[in-house]
Amino acid sequence: MVQKILDKNSSLTELDDFLSQELMDAGYSSVDVIKTPVGTSLNIFVNKPGLVIGRRGSGIQNLTMTIEKRFKLPNPQISVTEVKVPELNAHIMASKLSQTISRGSPIRRAANWATRIIMSAGARGVEITVAGKMRSDRARCEKYKAGVVPKSGFTASQSVVSASVESLLNVGLVGIKVCIALPQKNNSDFTLNKSPTEDNTEKSDTVGNTDKPAQSTDKPAQSTDKPAQSTDKPAQST
Repeated sequence: MVQKILDKNSSLTELDDFLSQELMDAGYSSVDVIKTPVGTSLNIFVNKPGLVIGRRGSGIQNLTMTIEKRFKLPNPQISVTEVKVPELNAHIMASKLSQTISRGSPIRRAANWATRIIMSAGARGVEITVAGKMRSDRARCEKYKAGVVPKSGFTASQSVVSASVESLLNVGLVGIKVCIALPQKNNSDFTLNKSPTEDNTEKSDTVGNTDKPAQSTDKPAQSTDKPAQSTDKPAQST
């Protein structure tokens, strides 16, 4: 049983690596494999479906035959789905960054460009890690961050997507990892921390002066003393 699970996972990983290399120009993202009684259904997510389908479907026919022979999948049925927002897809952005670096573009400039593109698409945060031999024979690691990216817990598992790719340079092999915090998967507990200056400004604007001058409830005492009436009457002469 364990061996079957390992064989299945290894074959899926090999298929994912093959499609990642074969469909790199089309912006490959991922693949869903579903086994049915009549064959195997493969749903491939890419950025440019036209490059996968080809002219009159020739590209997808060649891909179907290659997958059937290489991976021994019975009667594969391939469907192609376009990724709506490729800037929020970690695998697509990591592949674009890898292609840009492999063409000779400076790593720092390419990483900053990818960071701006991802944040402009509405991401809550992004972290790009580049490690390997970049400029000399000595390996190093560089990180480029923007926004907030949760590292652990339920929030990280629900709102963060990541992908890792490799890029071969003249100096050596470079690994690239892209982590993106998606906006639509964040719950109410995931909020950006504001600086103390902004908090003090908001408090001063929203909290008004509620102190009112105290009204005196003391009333002047009314005197209850009445002037005494004289009961003496003048004596009558007899």
